[in-house]
Amino acid sequence: MSLDLIKCWEIFTQNADMFFYGIRITLLYAIIGTLAGFLIGLILGGIRGLEINESDSTFTKVLKKAGHLITAFYVWVFRGTPMMVQALFFYYFLKNIIGWNMAVAGMFIISINTGAYMAEIIRSGLQSVDKGQTEAAKSLGMTTVQTLISIIFPQAIRNAFPSIGNQLIVNIKDSCMLNVLSVTDLFFQSQSIAGSNLLMIETYFVAAILYLILTTVATFVLNQIEKRLNLQSSYHDYCA
Repeated sequence: MSLDLIKCWEIFTQNADMFFYGIRITLLYAIIGTLAGFLIGLILGGIRGLEINESDSTFTKVLKKAGHLITAFYVWVFRGTPMMVQALFFYYFLKNIIGWNMAVAGMFIISINTGAYMAEIIRSGLQSVDKGQTEAAKSLGMTTVQTLISIIFPQAIRNAFPSIGNQLIVNIKDSCMLNVLSVTDLFFQSQSIAGSNLLMIETYFVAAILYLILTTVATFVLNQIEKRLNLQSSYHDYCA
């Protein structure tokens, strides 16, 4: 069977409303999931980045060690299992407890799944910051929390921004896994259209092009933001 580009265009124009609705839902889940996952990753990455010092009290050492183990377990589970399986498991596991619907469950799943990846991204960003800055902050009398918030986190986030932005691209594509919860994203709409017109090749070709456009535009926007961050960083370094 050959690909009929004229039919592809007809499918797109005849079902533009459905495609654009799917695009809006895809972007909604990708953006909110990435932002929520970033906040989760920021907390977990901060905990994973805490060093156990000899000067710490026994209680503090135990607390930090417990934090490391809990966050490592979270990352291990959510990075090691498919998001589609996570979606089905948590939806049915919590359905009778909190009575949520599939749309909310989908947003929850993409957020906590992204959080596991963000935690590792933030942790690597923290490790990229020169330890001398932490020592300098301590010499100025800053607490660990003050040092993290004012000095370490801003630099770590800037260093990790390419990976953080890449996670948004991944979420634009991987949101299609939430189709198992009947989330009406671009893939779900494409399935519905293909099921009605029985033109599988042409319909999914249109879907692929739309996904490609979304990821290309997102990549361009993220690259522009990264350039601005690098320019600001260079300016501050020059002024310093």
